[in-house]
Amino acid sequence: MRTSTSPSLLVVAAVAAGLAVNILLQAAYGDLPPLPLLAGLTPLVLGIAELVLAVVLRARIRHRRGARPVDALATARAVALAKASSLAGSLVGGAWLGVLAYVFPLRDSVDAAAADTGSAIVGVVGSAVLVGAGLWLEHCLRTPDEPGDDPDRPPRRS
Repeated sequence: MRTSTSPSLLVVAAVAAGLAVNILLQAAYGDLPPLPLLAGLTPLVLGIAELVLAVVLRARIRHRRGARPVDALATARAVALAKASSLAGSLVGGAWLGVLAYVFPLRDSVDAAAADTGSAIVGVVGSAVLVGAGLWLEHCLRTPDEPGDDPDRPPRRS
């Protein structure tokens, strides 16, 4: 039986990463170079690509007109990608939240913190998109239990 990614696992991973990064920043923020504004763009791009993959695979799994069936091995790989990206997104997002929690209160008094606040916000948004895309892809890969069942539709009452 395949299980869905646990939201509590994602929250715990994000909190742990955020606390670790925040503690590291408290110890060494003055020695670090400024964060590039677009440093958090990578998870956003990956998340968008994964959303496109989810839409394509969903149509193929639901046997929409003109869509080829999905190979079982490709489905297994996509499930692994979905689970890995949601966990990675929560870890990276937690790290960016740790940065944001440290630099946001300092943004008015430290110029570097003001610049790093923008970087942290981009990182948090990009990571949130990656987590959402991973969870959506995992949802799209669910197959109906019986022909004609759609896991997105509630069961009919007779």
